Amino acid sequence: MFYQWNNRELILNCRIQPKANKDCFAGIKDEYLKICITAPPVDGKANKHLIKFLSKQFKAPQNNIRILLGQNSRDKRIRITAPKQLPPELKITDCN
Repeated sequence: MFYQWNNRELILNCRIQPKANKDCFAGIKDEYLKICITAPPVDGKANKHLIKFLSKQFKAPQNNIRILLGQNSRDKRIRITAPKQLPPELKITDCN
């Protein structure tokens, strides 16, 4: 499973594709949520763009989103605290 709940925190295992044509969720493969983002992987731009994208998708403030593992990798473990929305295309079930 690409996600888990820890109380009000949603933990995602993600595989990022930078320099894509558009920002989007691109499916689930090998226990990872694939996310395409348009930003290049240079000087932290991709990580900042990823946090902004996830903030919009999950209706959570950017400071509620942290990259726990994989700062310099395409494979990342991300924590979203108290998401207000769960994107329906991901089929994530709420822990409540």
